[in-house]
Amino acid sequence: MEYRTMGPRVPEQVSALGFGCMRFPKTDDEAKRIERTESRAMLEYALESGVNYVDTAWPYHGGESEEFVGEVLEGGWREKILLATKLPVWEVNELADLDRIFETQLSRLRTNYVDFYLLHALNRERLQSVIDLKMIEWGARLKREGRIRYFGFSFHDEAPVFRDIVDQFDSWDFCQIQYNYMNEKDQAGTAGLKYAAERDIAVVVMEPLLGGSLANTPEAVEAVFSDAGKDRSSVEWAFDWVWDKPEVGTVLSGMSSMEQVREDVEYASRSSVGMLTDAERKLFPKAKKAYESLQPVPCTQCNYCMPCPHGVDIPGNFDIFNTYYKFGDRDQAVSRYNTQMPEDKRASACVRCDECLPKCPQKIAIPDCLERVDEELAVAG
Repeated sequence: MEYRTMGPRVPEQVSALGFGCMRFPKTDDEAKRIERTESRAMLEYALESGVNYVDTAWPYHGGESEEFVGEVLEGGWREKILLATKLPVWEVNELADLDRIFETQLSRLRTNYVDFYLLHALNRERLQSVIDLKMIEWGARLKREGRIRYFGFSFHDEAPVFRDIVDQFDSWDFCQIQYNYMNEKDQAGTAGLKYAAERDIAVVVMEPLLGGSLANTPEAVEAVFSDAGKDRSSVEWAFDWVWDKPEVGTVLSGMSSMEQVREDVEYASRSSVGMLTDAERKLFPKAKKAYESLQPVPCTQCNYCMPCPHGVDIPGNFDIFNTYYKFGDRDQAVSRYNTQMPEDKRASACVRCDECLPKCPQKIAIPDCLERVDEELAVAG
């Protein structure tokens, strides 16, 4: 495993690969519950292979992720790793909620401190809540008490908002941003990455594969990377693009199978800053252009839009639609939409209540896109 120094405010040697605990295998497709035997084997394999940054959060797997991670780490790993979890800002309505939630998290995680504590999914709207409820002052108190070691935030909004959040307080030790070669100019983007680093704020990267969208590359994208003459998988190309950046601390991967864990650990073991050649770096804008022509809805399957109050499986509909456009198999897409997807979960069930719109980190016009899904894939009854 390769390690990096996070930054001046976070003098930790952190593994190039971090374990994101959002996508453990589930007991079935409908349940949020974690399939614990395989998931434990995956996490323990990663830890034994040198991964030392474990990232979870209050809402992951309906709250079970923190509990499960605590159970695994209790077996001798806790003091050997850096543990990160997040405060659900949207559930804080008064000061008392801060301590209540944090104490619950410590109980779930079976620990008396958290190494990296984040305000979860900050955006412009939530920033005001952070200010009004004095969450920064609260976090500073926990640091003084030794209950958290580093205080930061994860981010989903536009670049100007990222700068506002960074500049609002001088207490940030680190931040977590979505970053991959498709999102270089989206959300915080490269400009935000550099802005944070210039202010000595360490950067953790999430969604290096854009919710898995960069893992199974279609022929048009494969053709771009084949020009390099290197034996790299599409996943490795995507990771290497991020690891190449000197401002990046660790890169989180939300792995959901043992095969993915083994592959990602292997890729991380040969990662380094400046690992790409100039010729290789020039391939990524071409790959981005090829992808953009194939994927009409920029959904990362983060599920922040769920549950839909009217039962629509929003990420499921978009996965069917994007898969159709990337791989061109219309028969399969029509079958998945009209046969495998229950009628009450299809895009056609959307009533345009718009409750999903402010929840989407990608700012997707969800009702409009659902309408398009149904128009193109529905079979007349």
